[in-house]
Amino acid sequence: MQTILGANGQIGSELALALKKEFTDDIRLVSRNPKRVNDTDELVSANLLNAVETQNAVEGSEIVYLTAGLPIDTAMWVEQFPIMMRNVIDACAMHKAKLVYFDNTYMYPQTNELLTEEIRFEPYGDKGRVRGLIAQMLLDAMDEGRVQAIICRAPEFYGPGKTQSITNTTVLDKLRAGGSAKVFISDKTLRTLIYTPDASKAMALLGNTSDAYGQTWHLPCDDNRLTYKQLIDIAGDILGANCKYTVLKKWQLKLLSFMSKPVRETLELLPRYEVDNLFVSDKFKTRFPDFEITPYRDGLAKTLLENR
Repeated sequence: MQTILGANGQIGSELALALKKEFTDDIRLVSRNPKRVNDTDELVSANLLNAVETQNAVEGSEIVYLTAGLPIDTAMWVEQFPIMMRNVIDACAMHKAKLVYFDNTYMYPQTNELLTEEIRFEPYGDKGRVRGLIAQMLLDAMDEGRVQAIICRAPEFYGPGKTQSITNTTVLDKLRAGGSAKVFISDKTLRTLIYTPDASKAMALLGNTSDAYGQTWHLPCDDNRLTYKQLIDIAGDILGANCKYTVLKKWQLKLLSFMSKPVRETLELLPRYEVDNLFVSDKFKTRFPDFEITPYRDGLAKTLLENR
């Protein structure tokens, strides 16, 4: 049995497809209101803030994937993420299940340094601090021998379906609807983005690779990084349209934050848009040289032309 905790999001849904295609028919999907992705999926309703419900959801699992997210709300993250991580670690330890954790880069320095698996944690803001805290909780449990685990870390997403990210929300969704994109801080800095189906396929592969455990892995990205200007030019070519955009400077975003909670919740992420974002996934590419990474143009086409 391979179990996905937080199965309703885009990563969880794509992960269920990847596991079914390549590894197993024995898949359990867990969320508060789970929905079947494959015909053979087992559905379990559970709240990961409840220790007993989490233990029941994990029971009988060989591998557990933690892909659960929360709305972008700092207070909710600070309060709930540590509880969720503790409950999941305890449940996996109790039932001797392996744990594969899908993580982000909020705890990393927001600089133009090369971001490898060895980069220090240097969070900027409360969301980054809590993501660093729960990653460290899992690292400590791994060091203590309580649980066999993998940390799968990804940069900002882009992709089809229910993919949620700043790039999807402020750029791609607006262009697909025929509107003007909104670019944070600069259209000239390089972005490293991960295509959500690639992230889920790589996570499934790592989870089913015995020697991958006990490590942190950066999930694979196309290294032909684009600026937002280049990305929007490619989008215009794909859509056959003159795609327009506005660059929102830091002072404008700070002003908007007084009136918009979603904008206010992004303020601690702004420094990463001022500089090149150089997320490095060479470790994965070396270990899995046959893994096919979706080029940006192909991923953008699939995202922008979805349902057309």
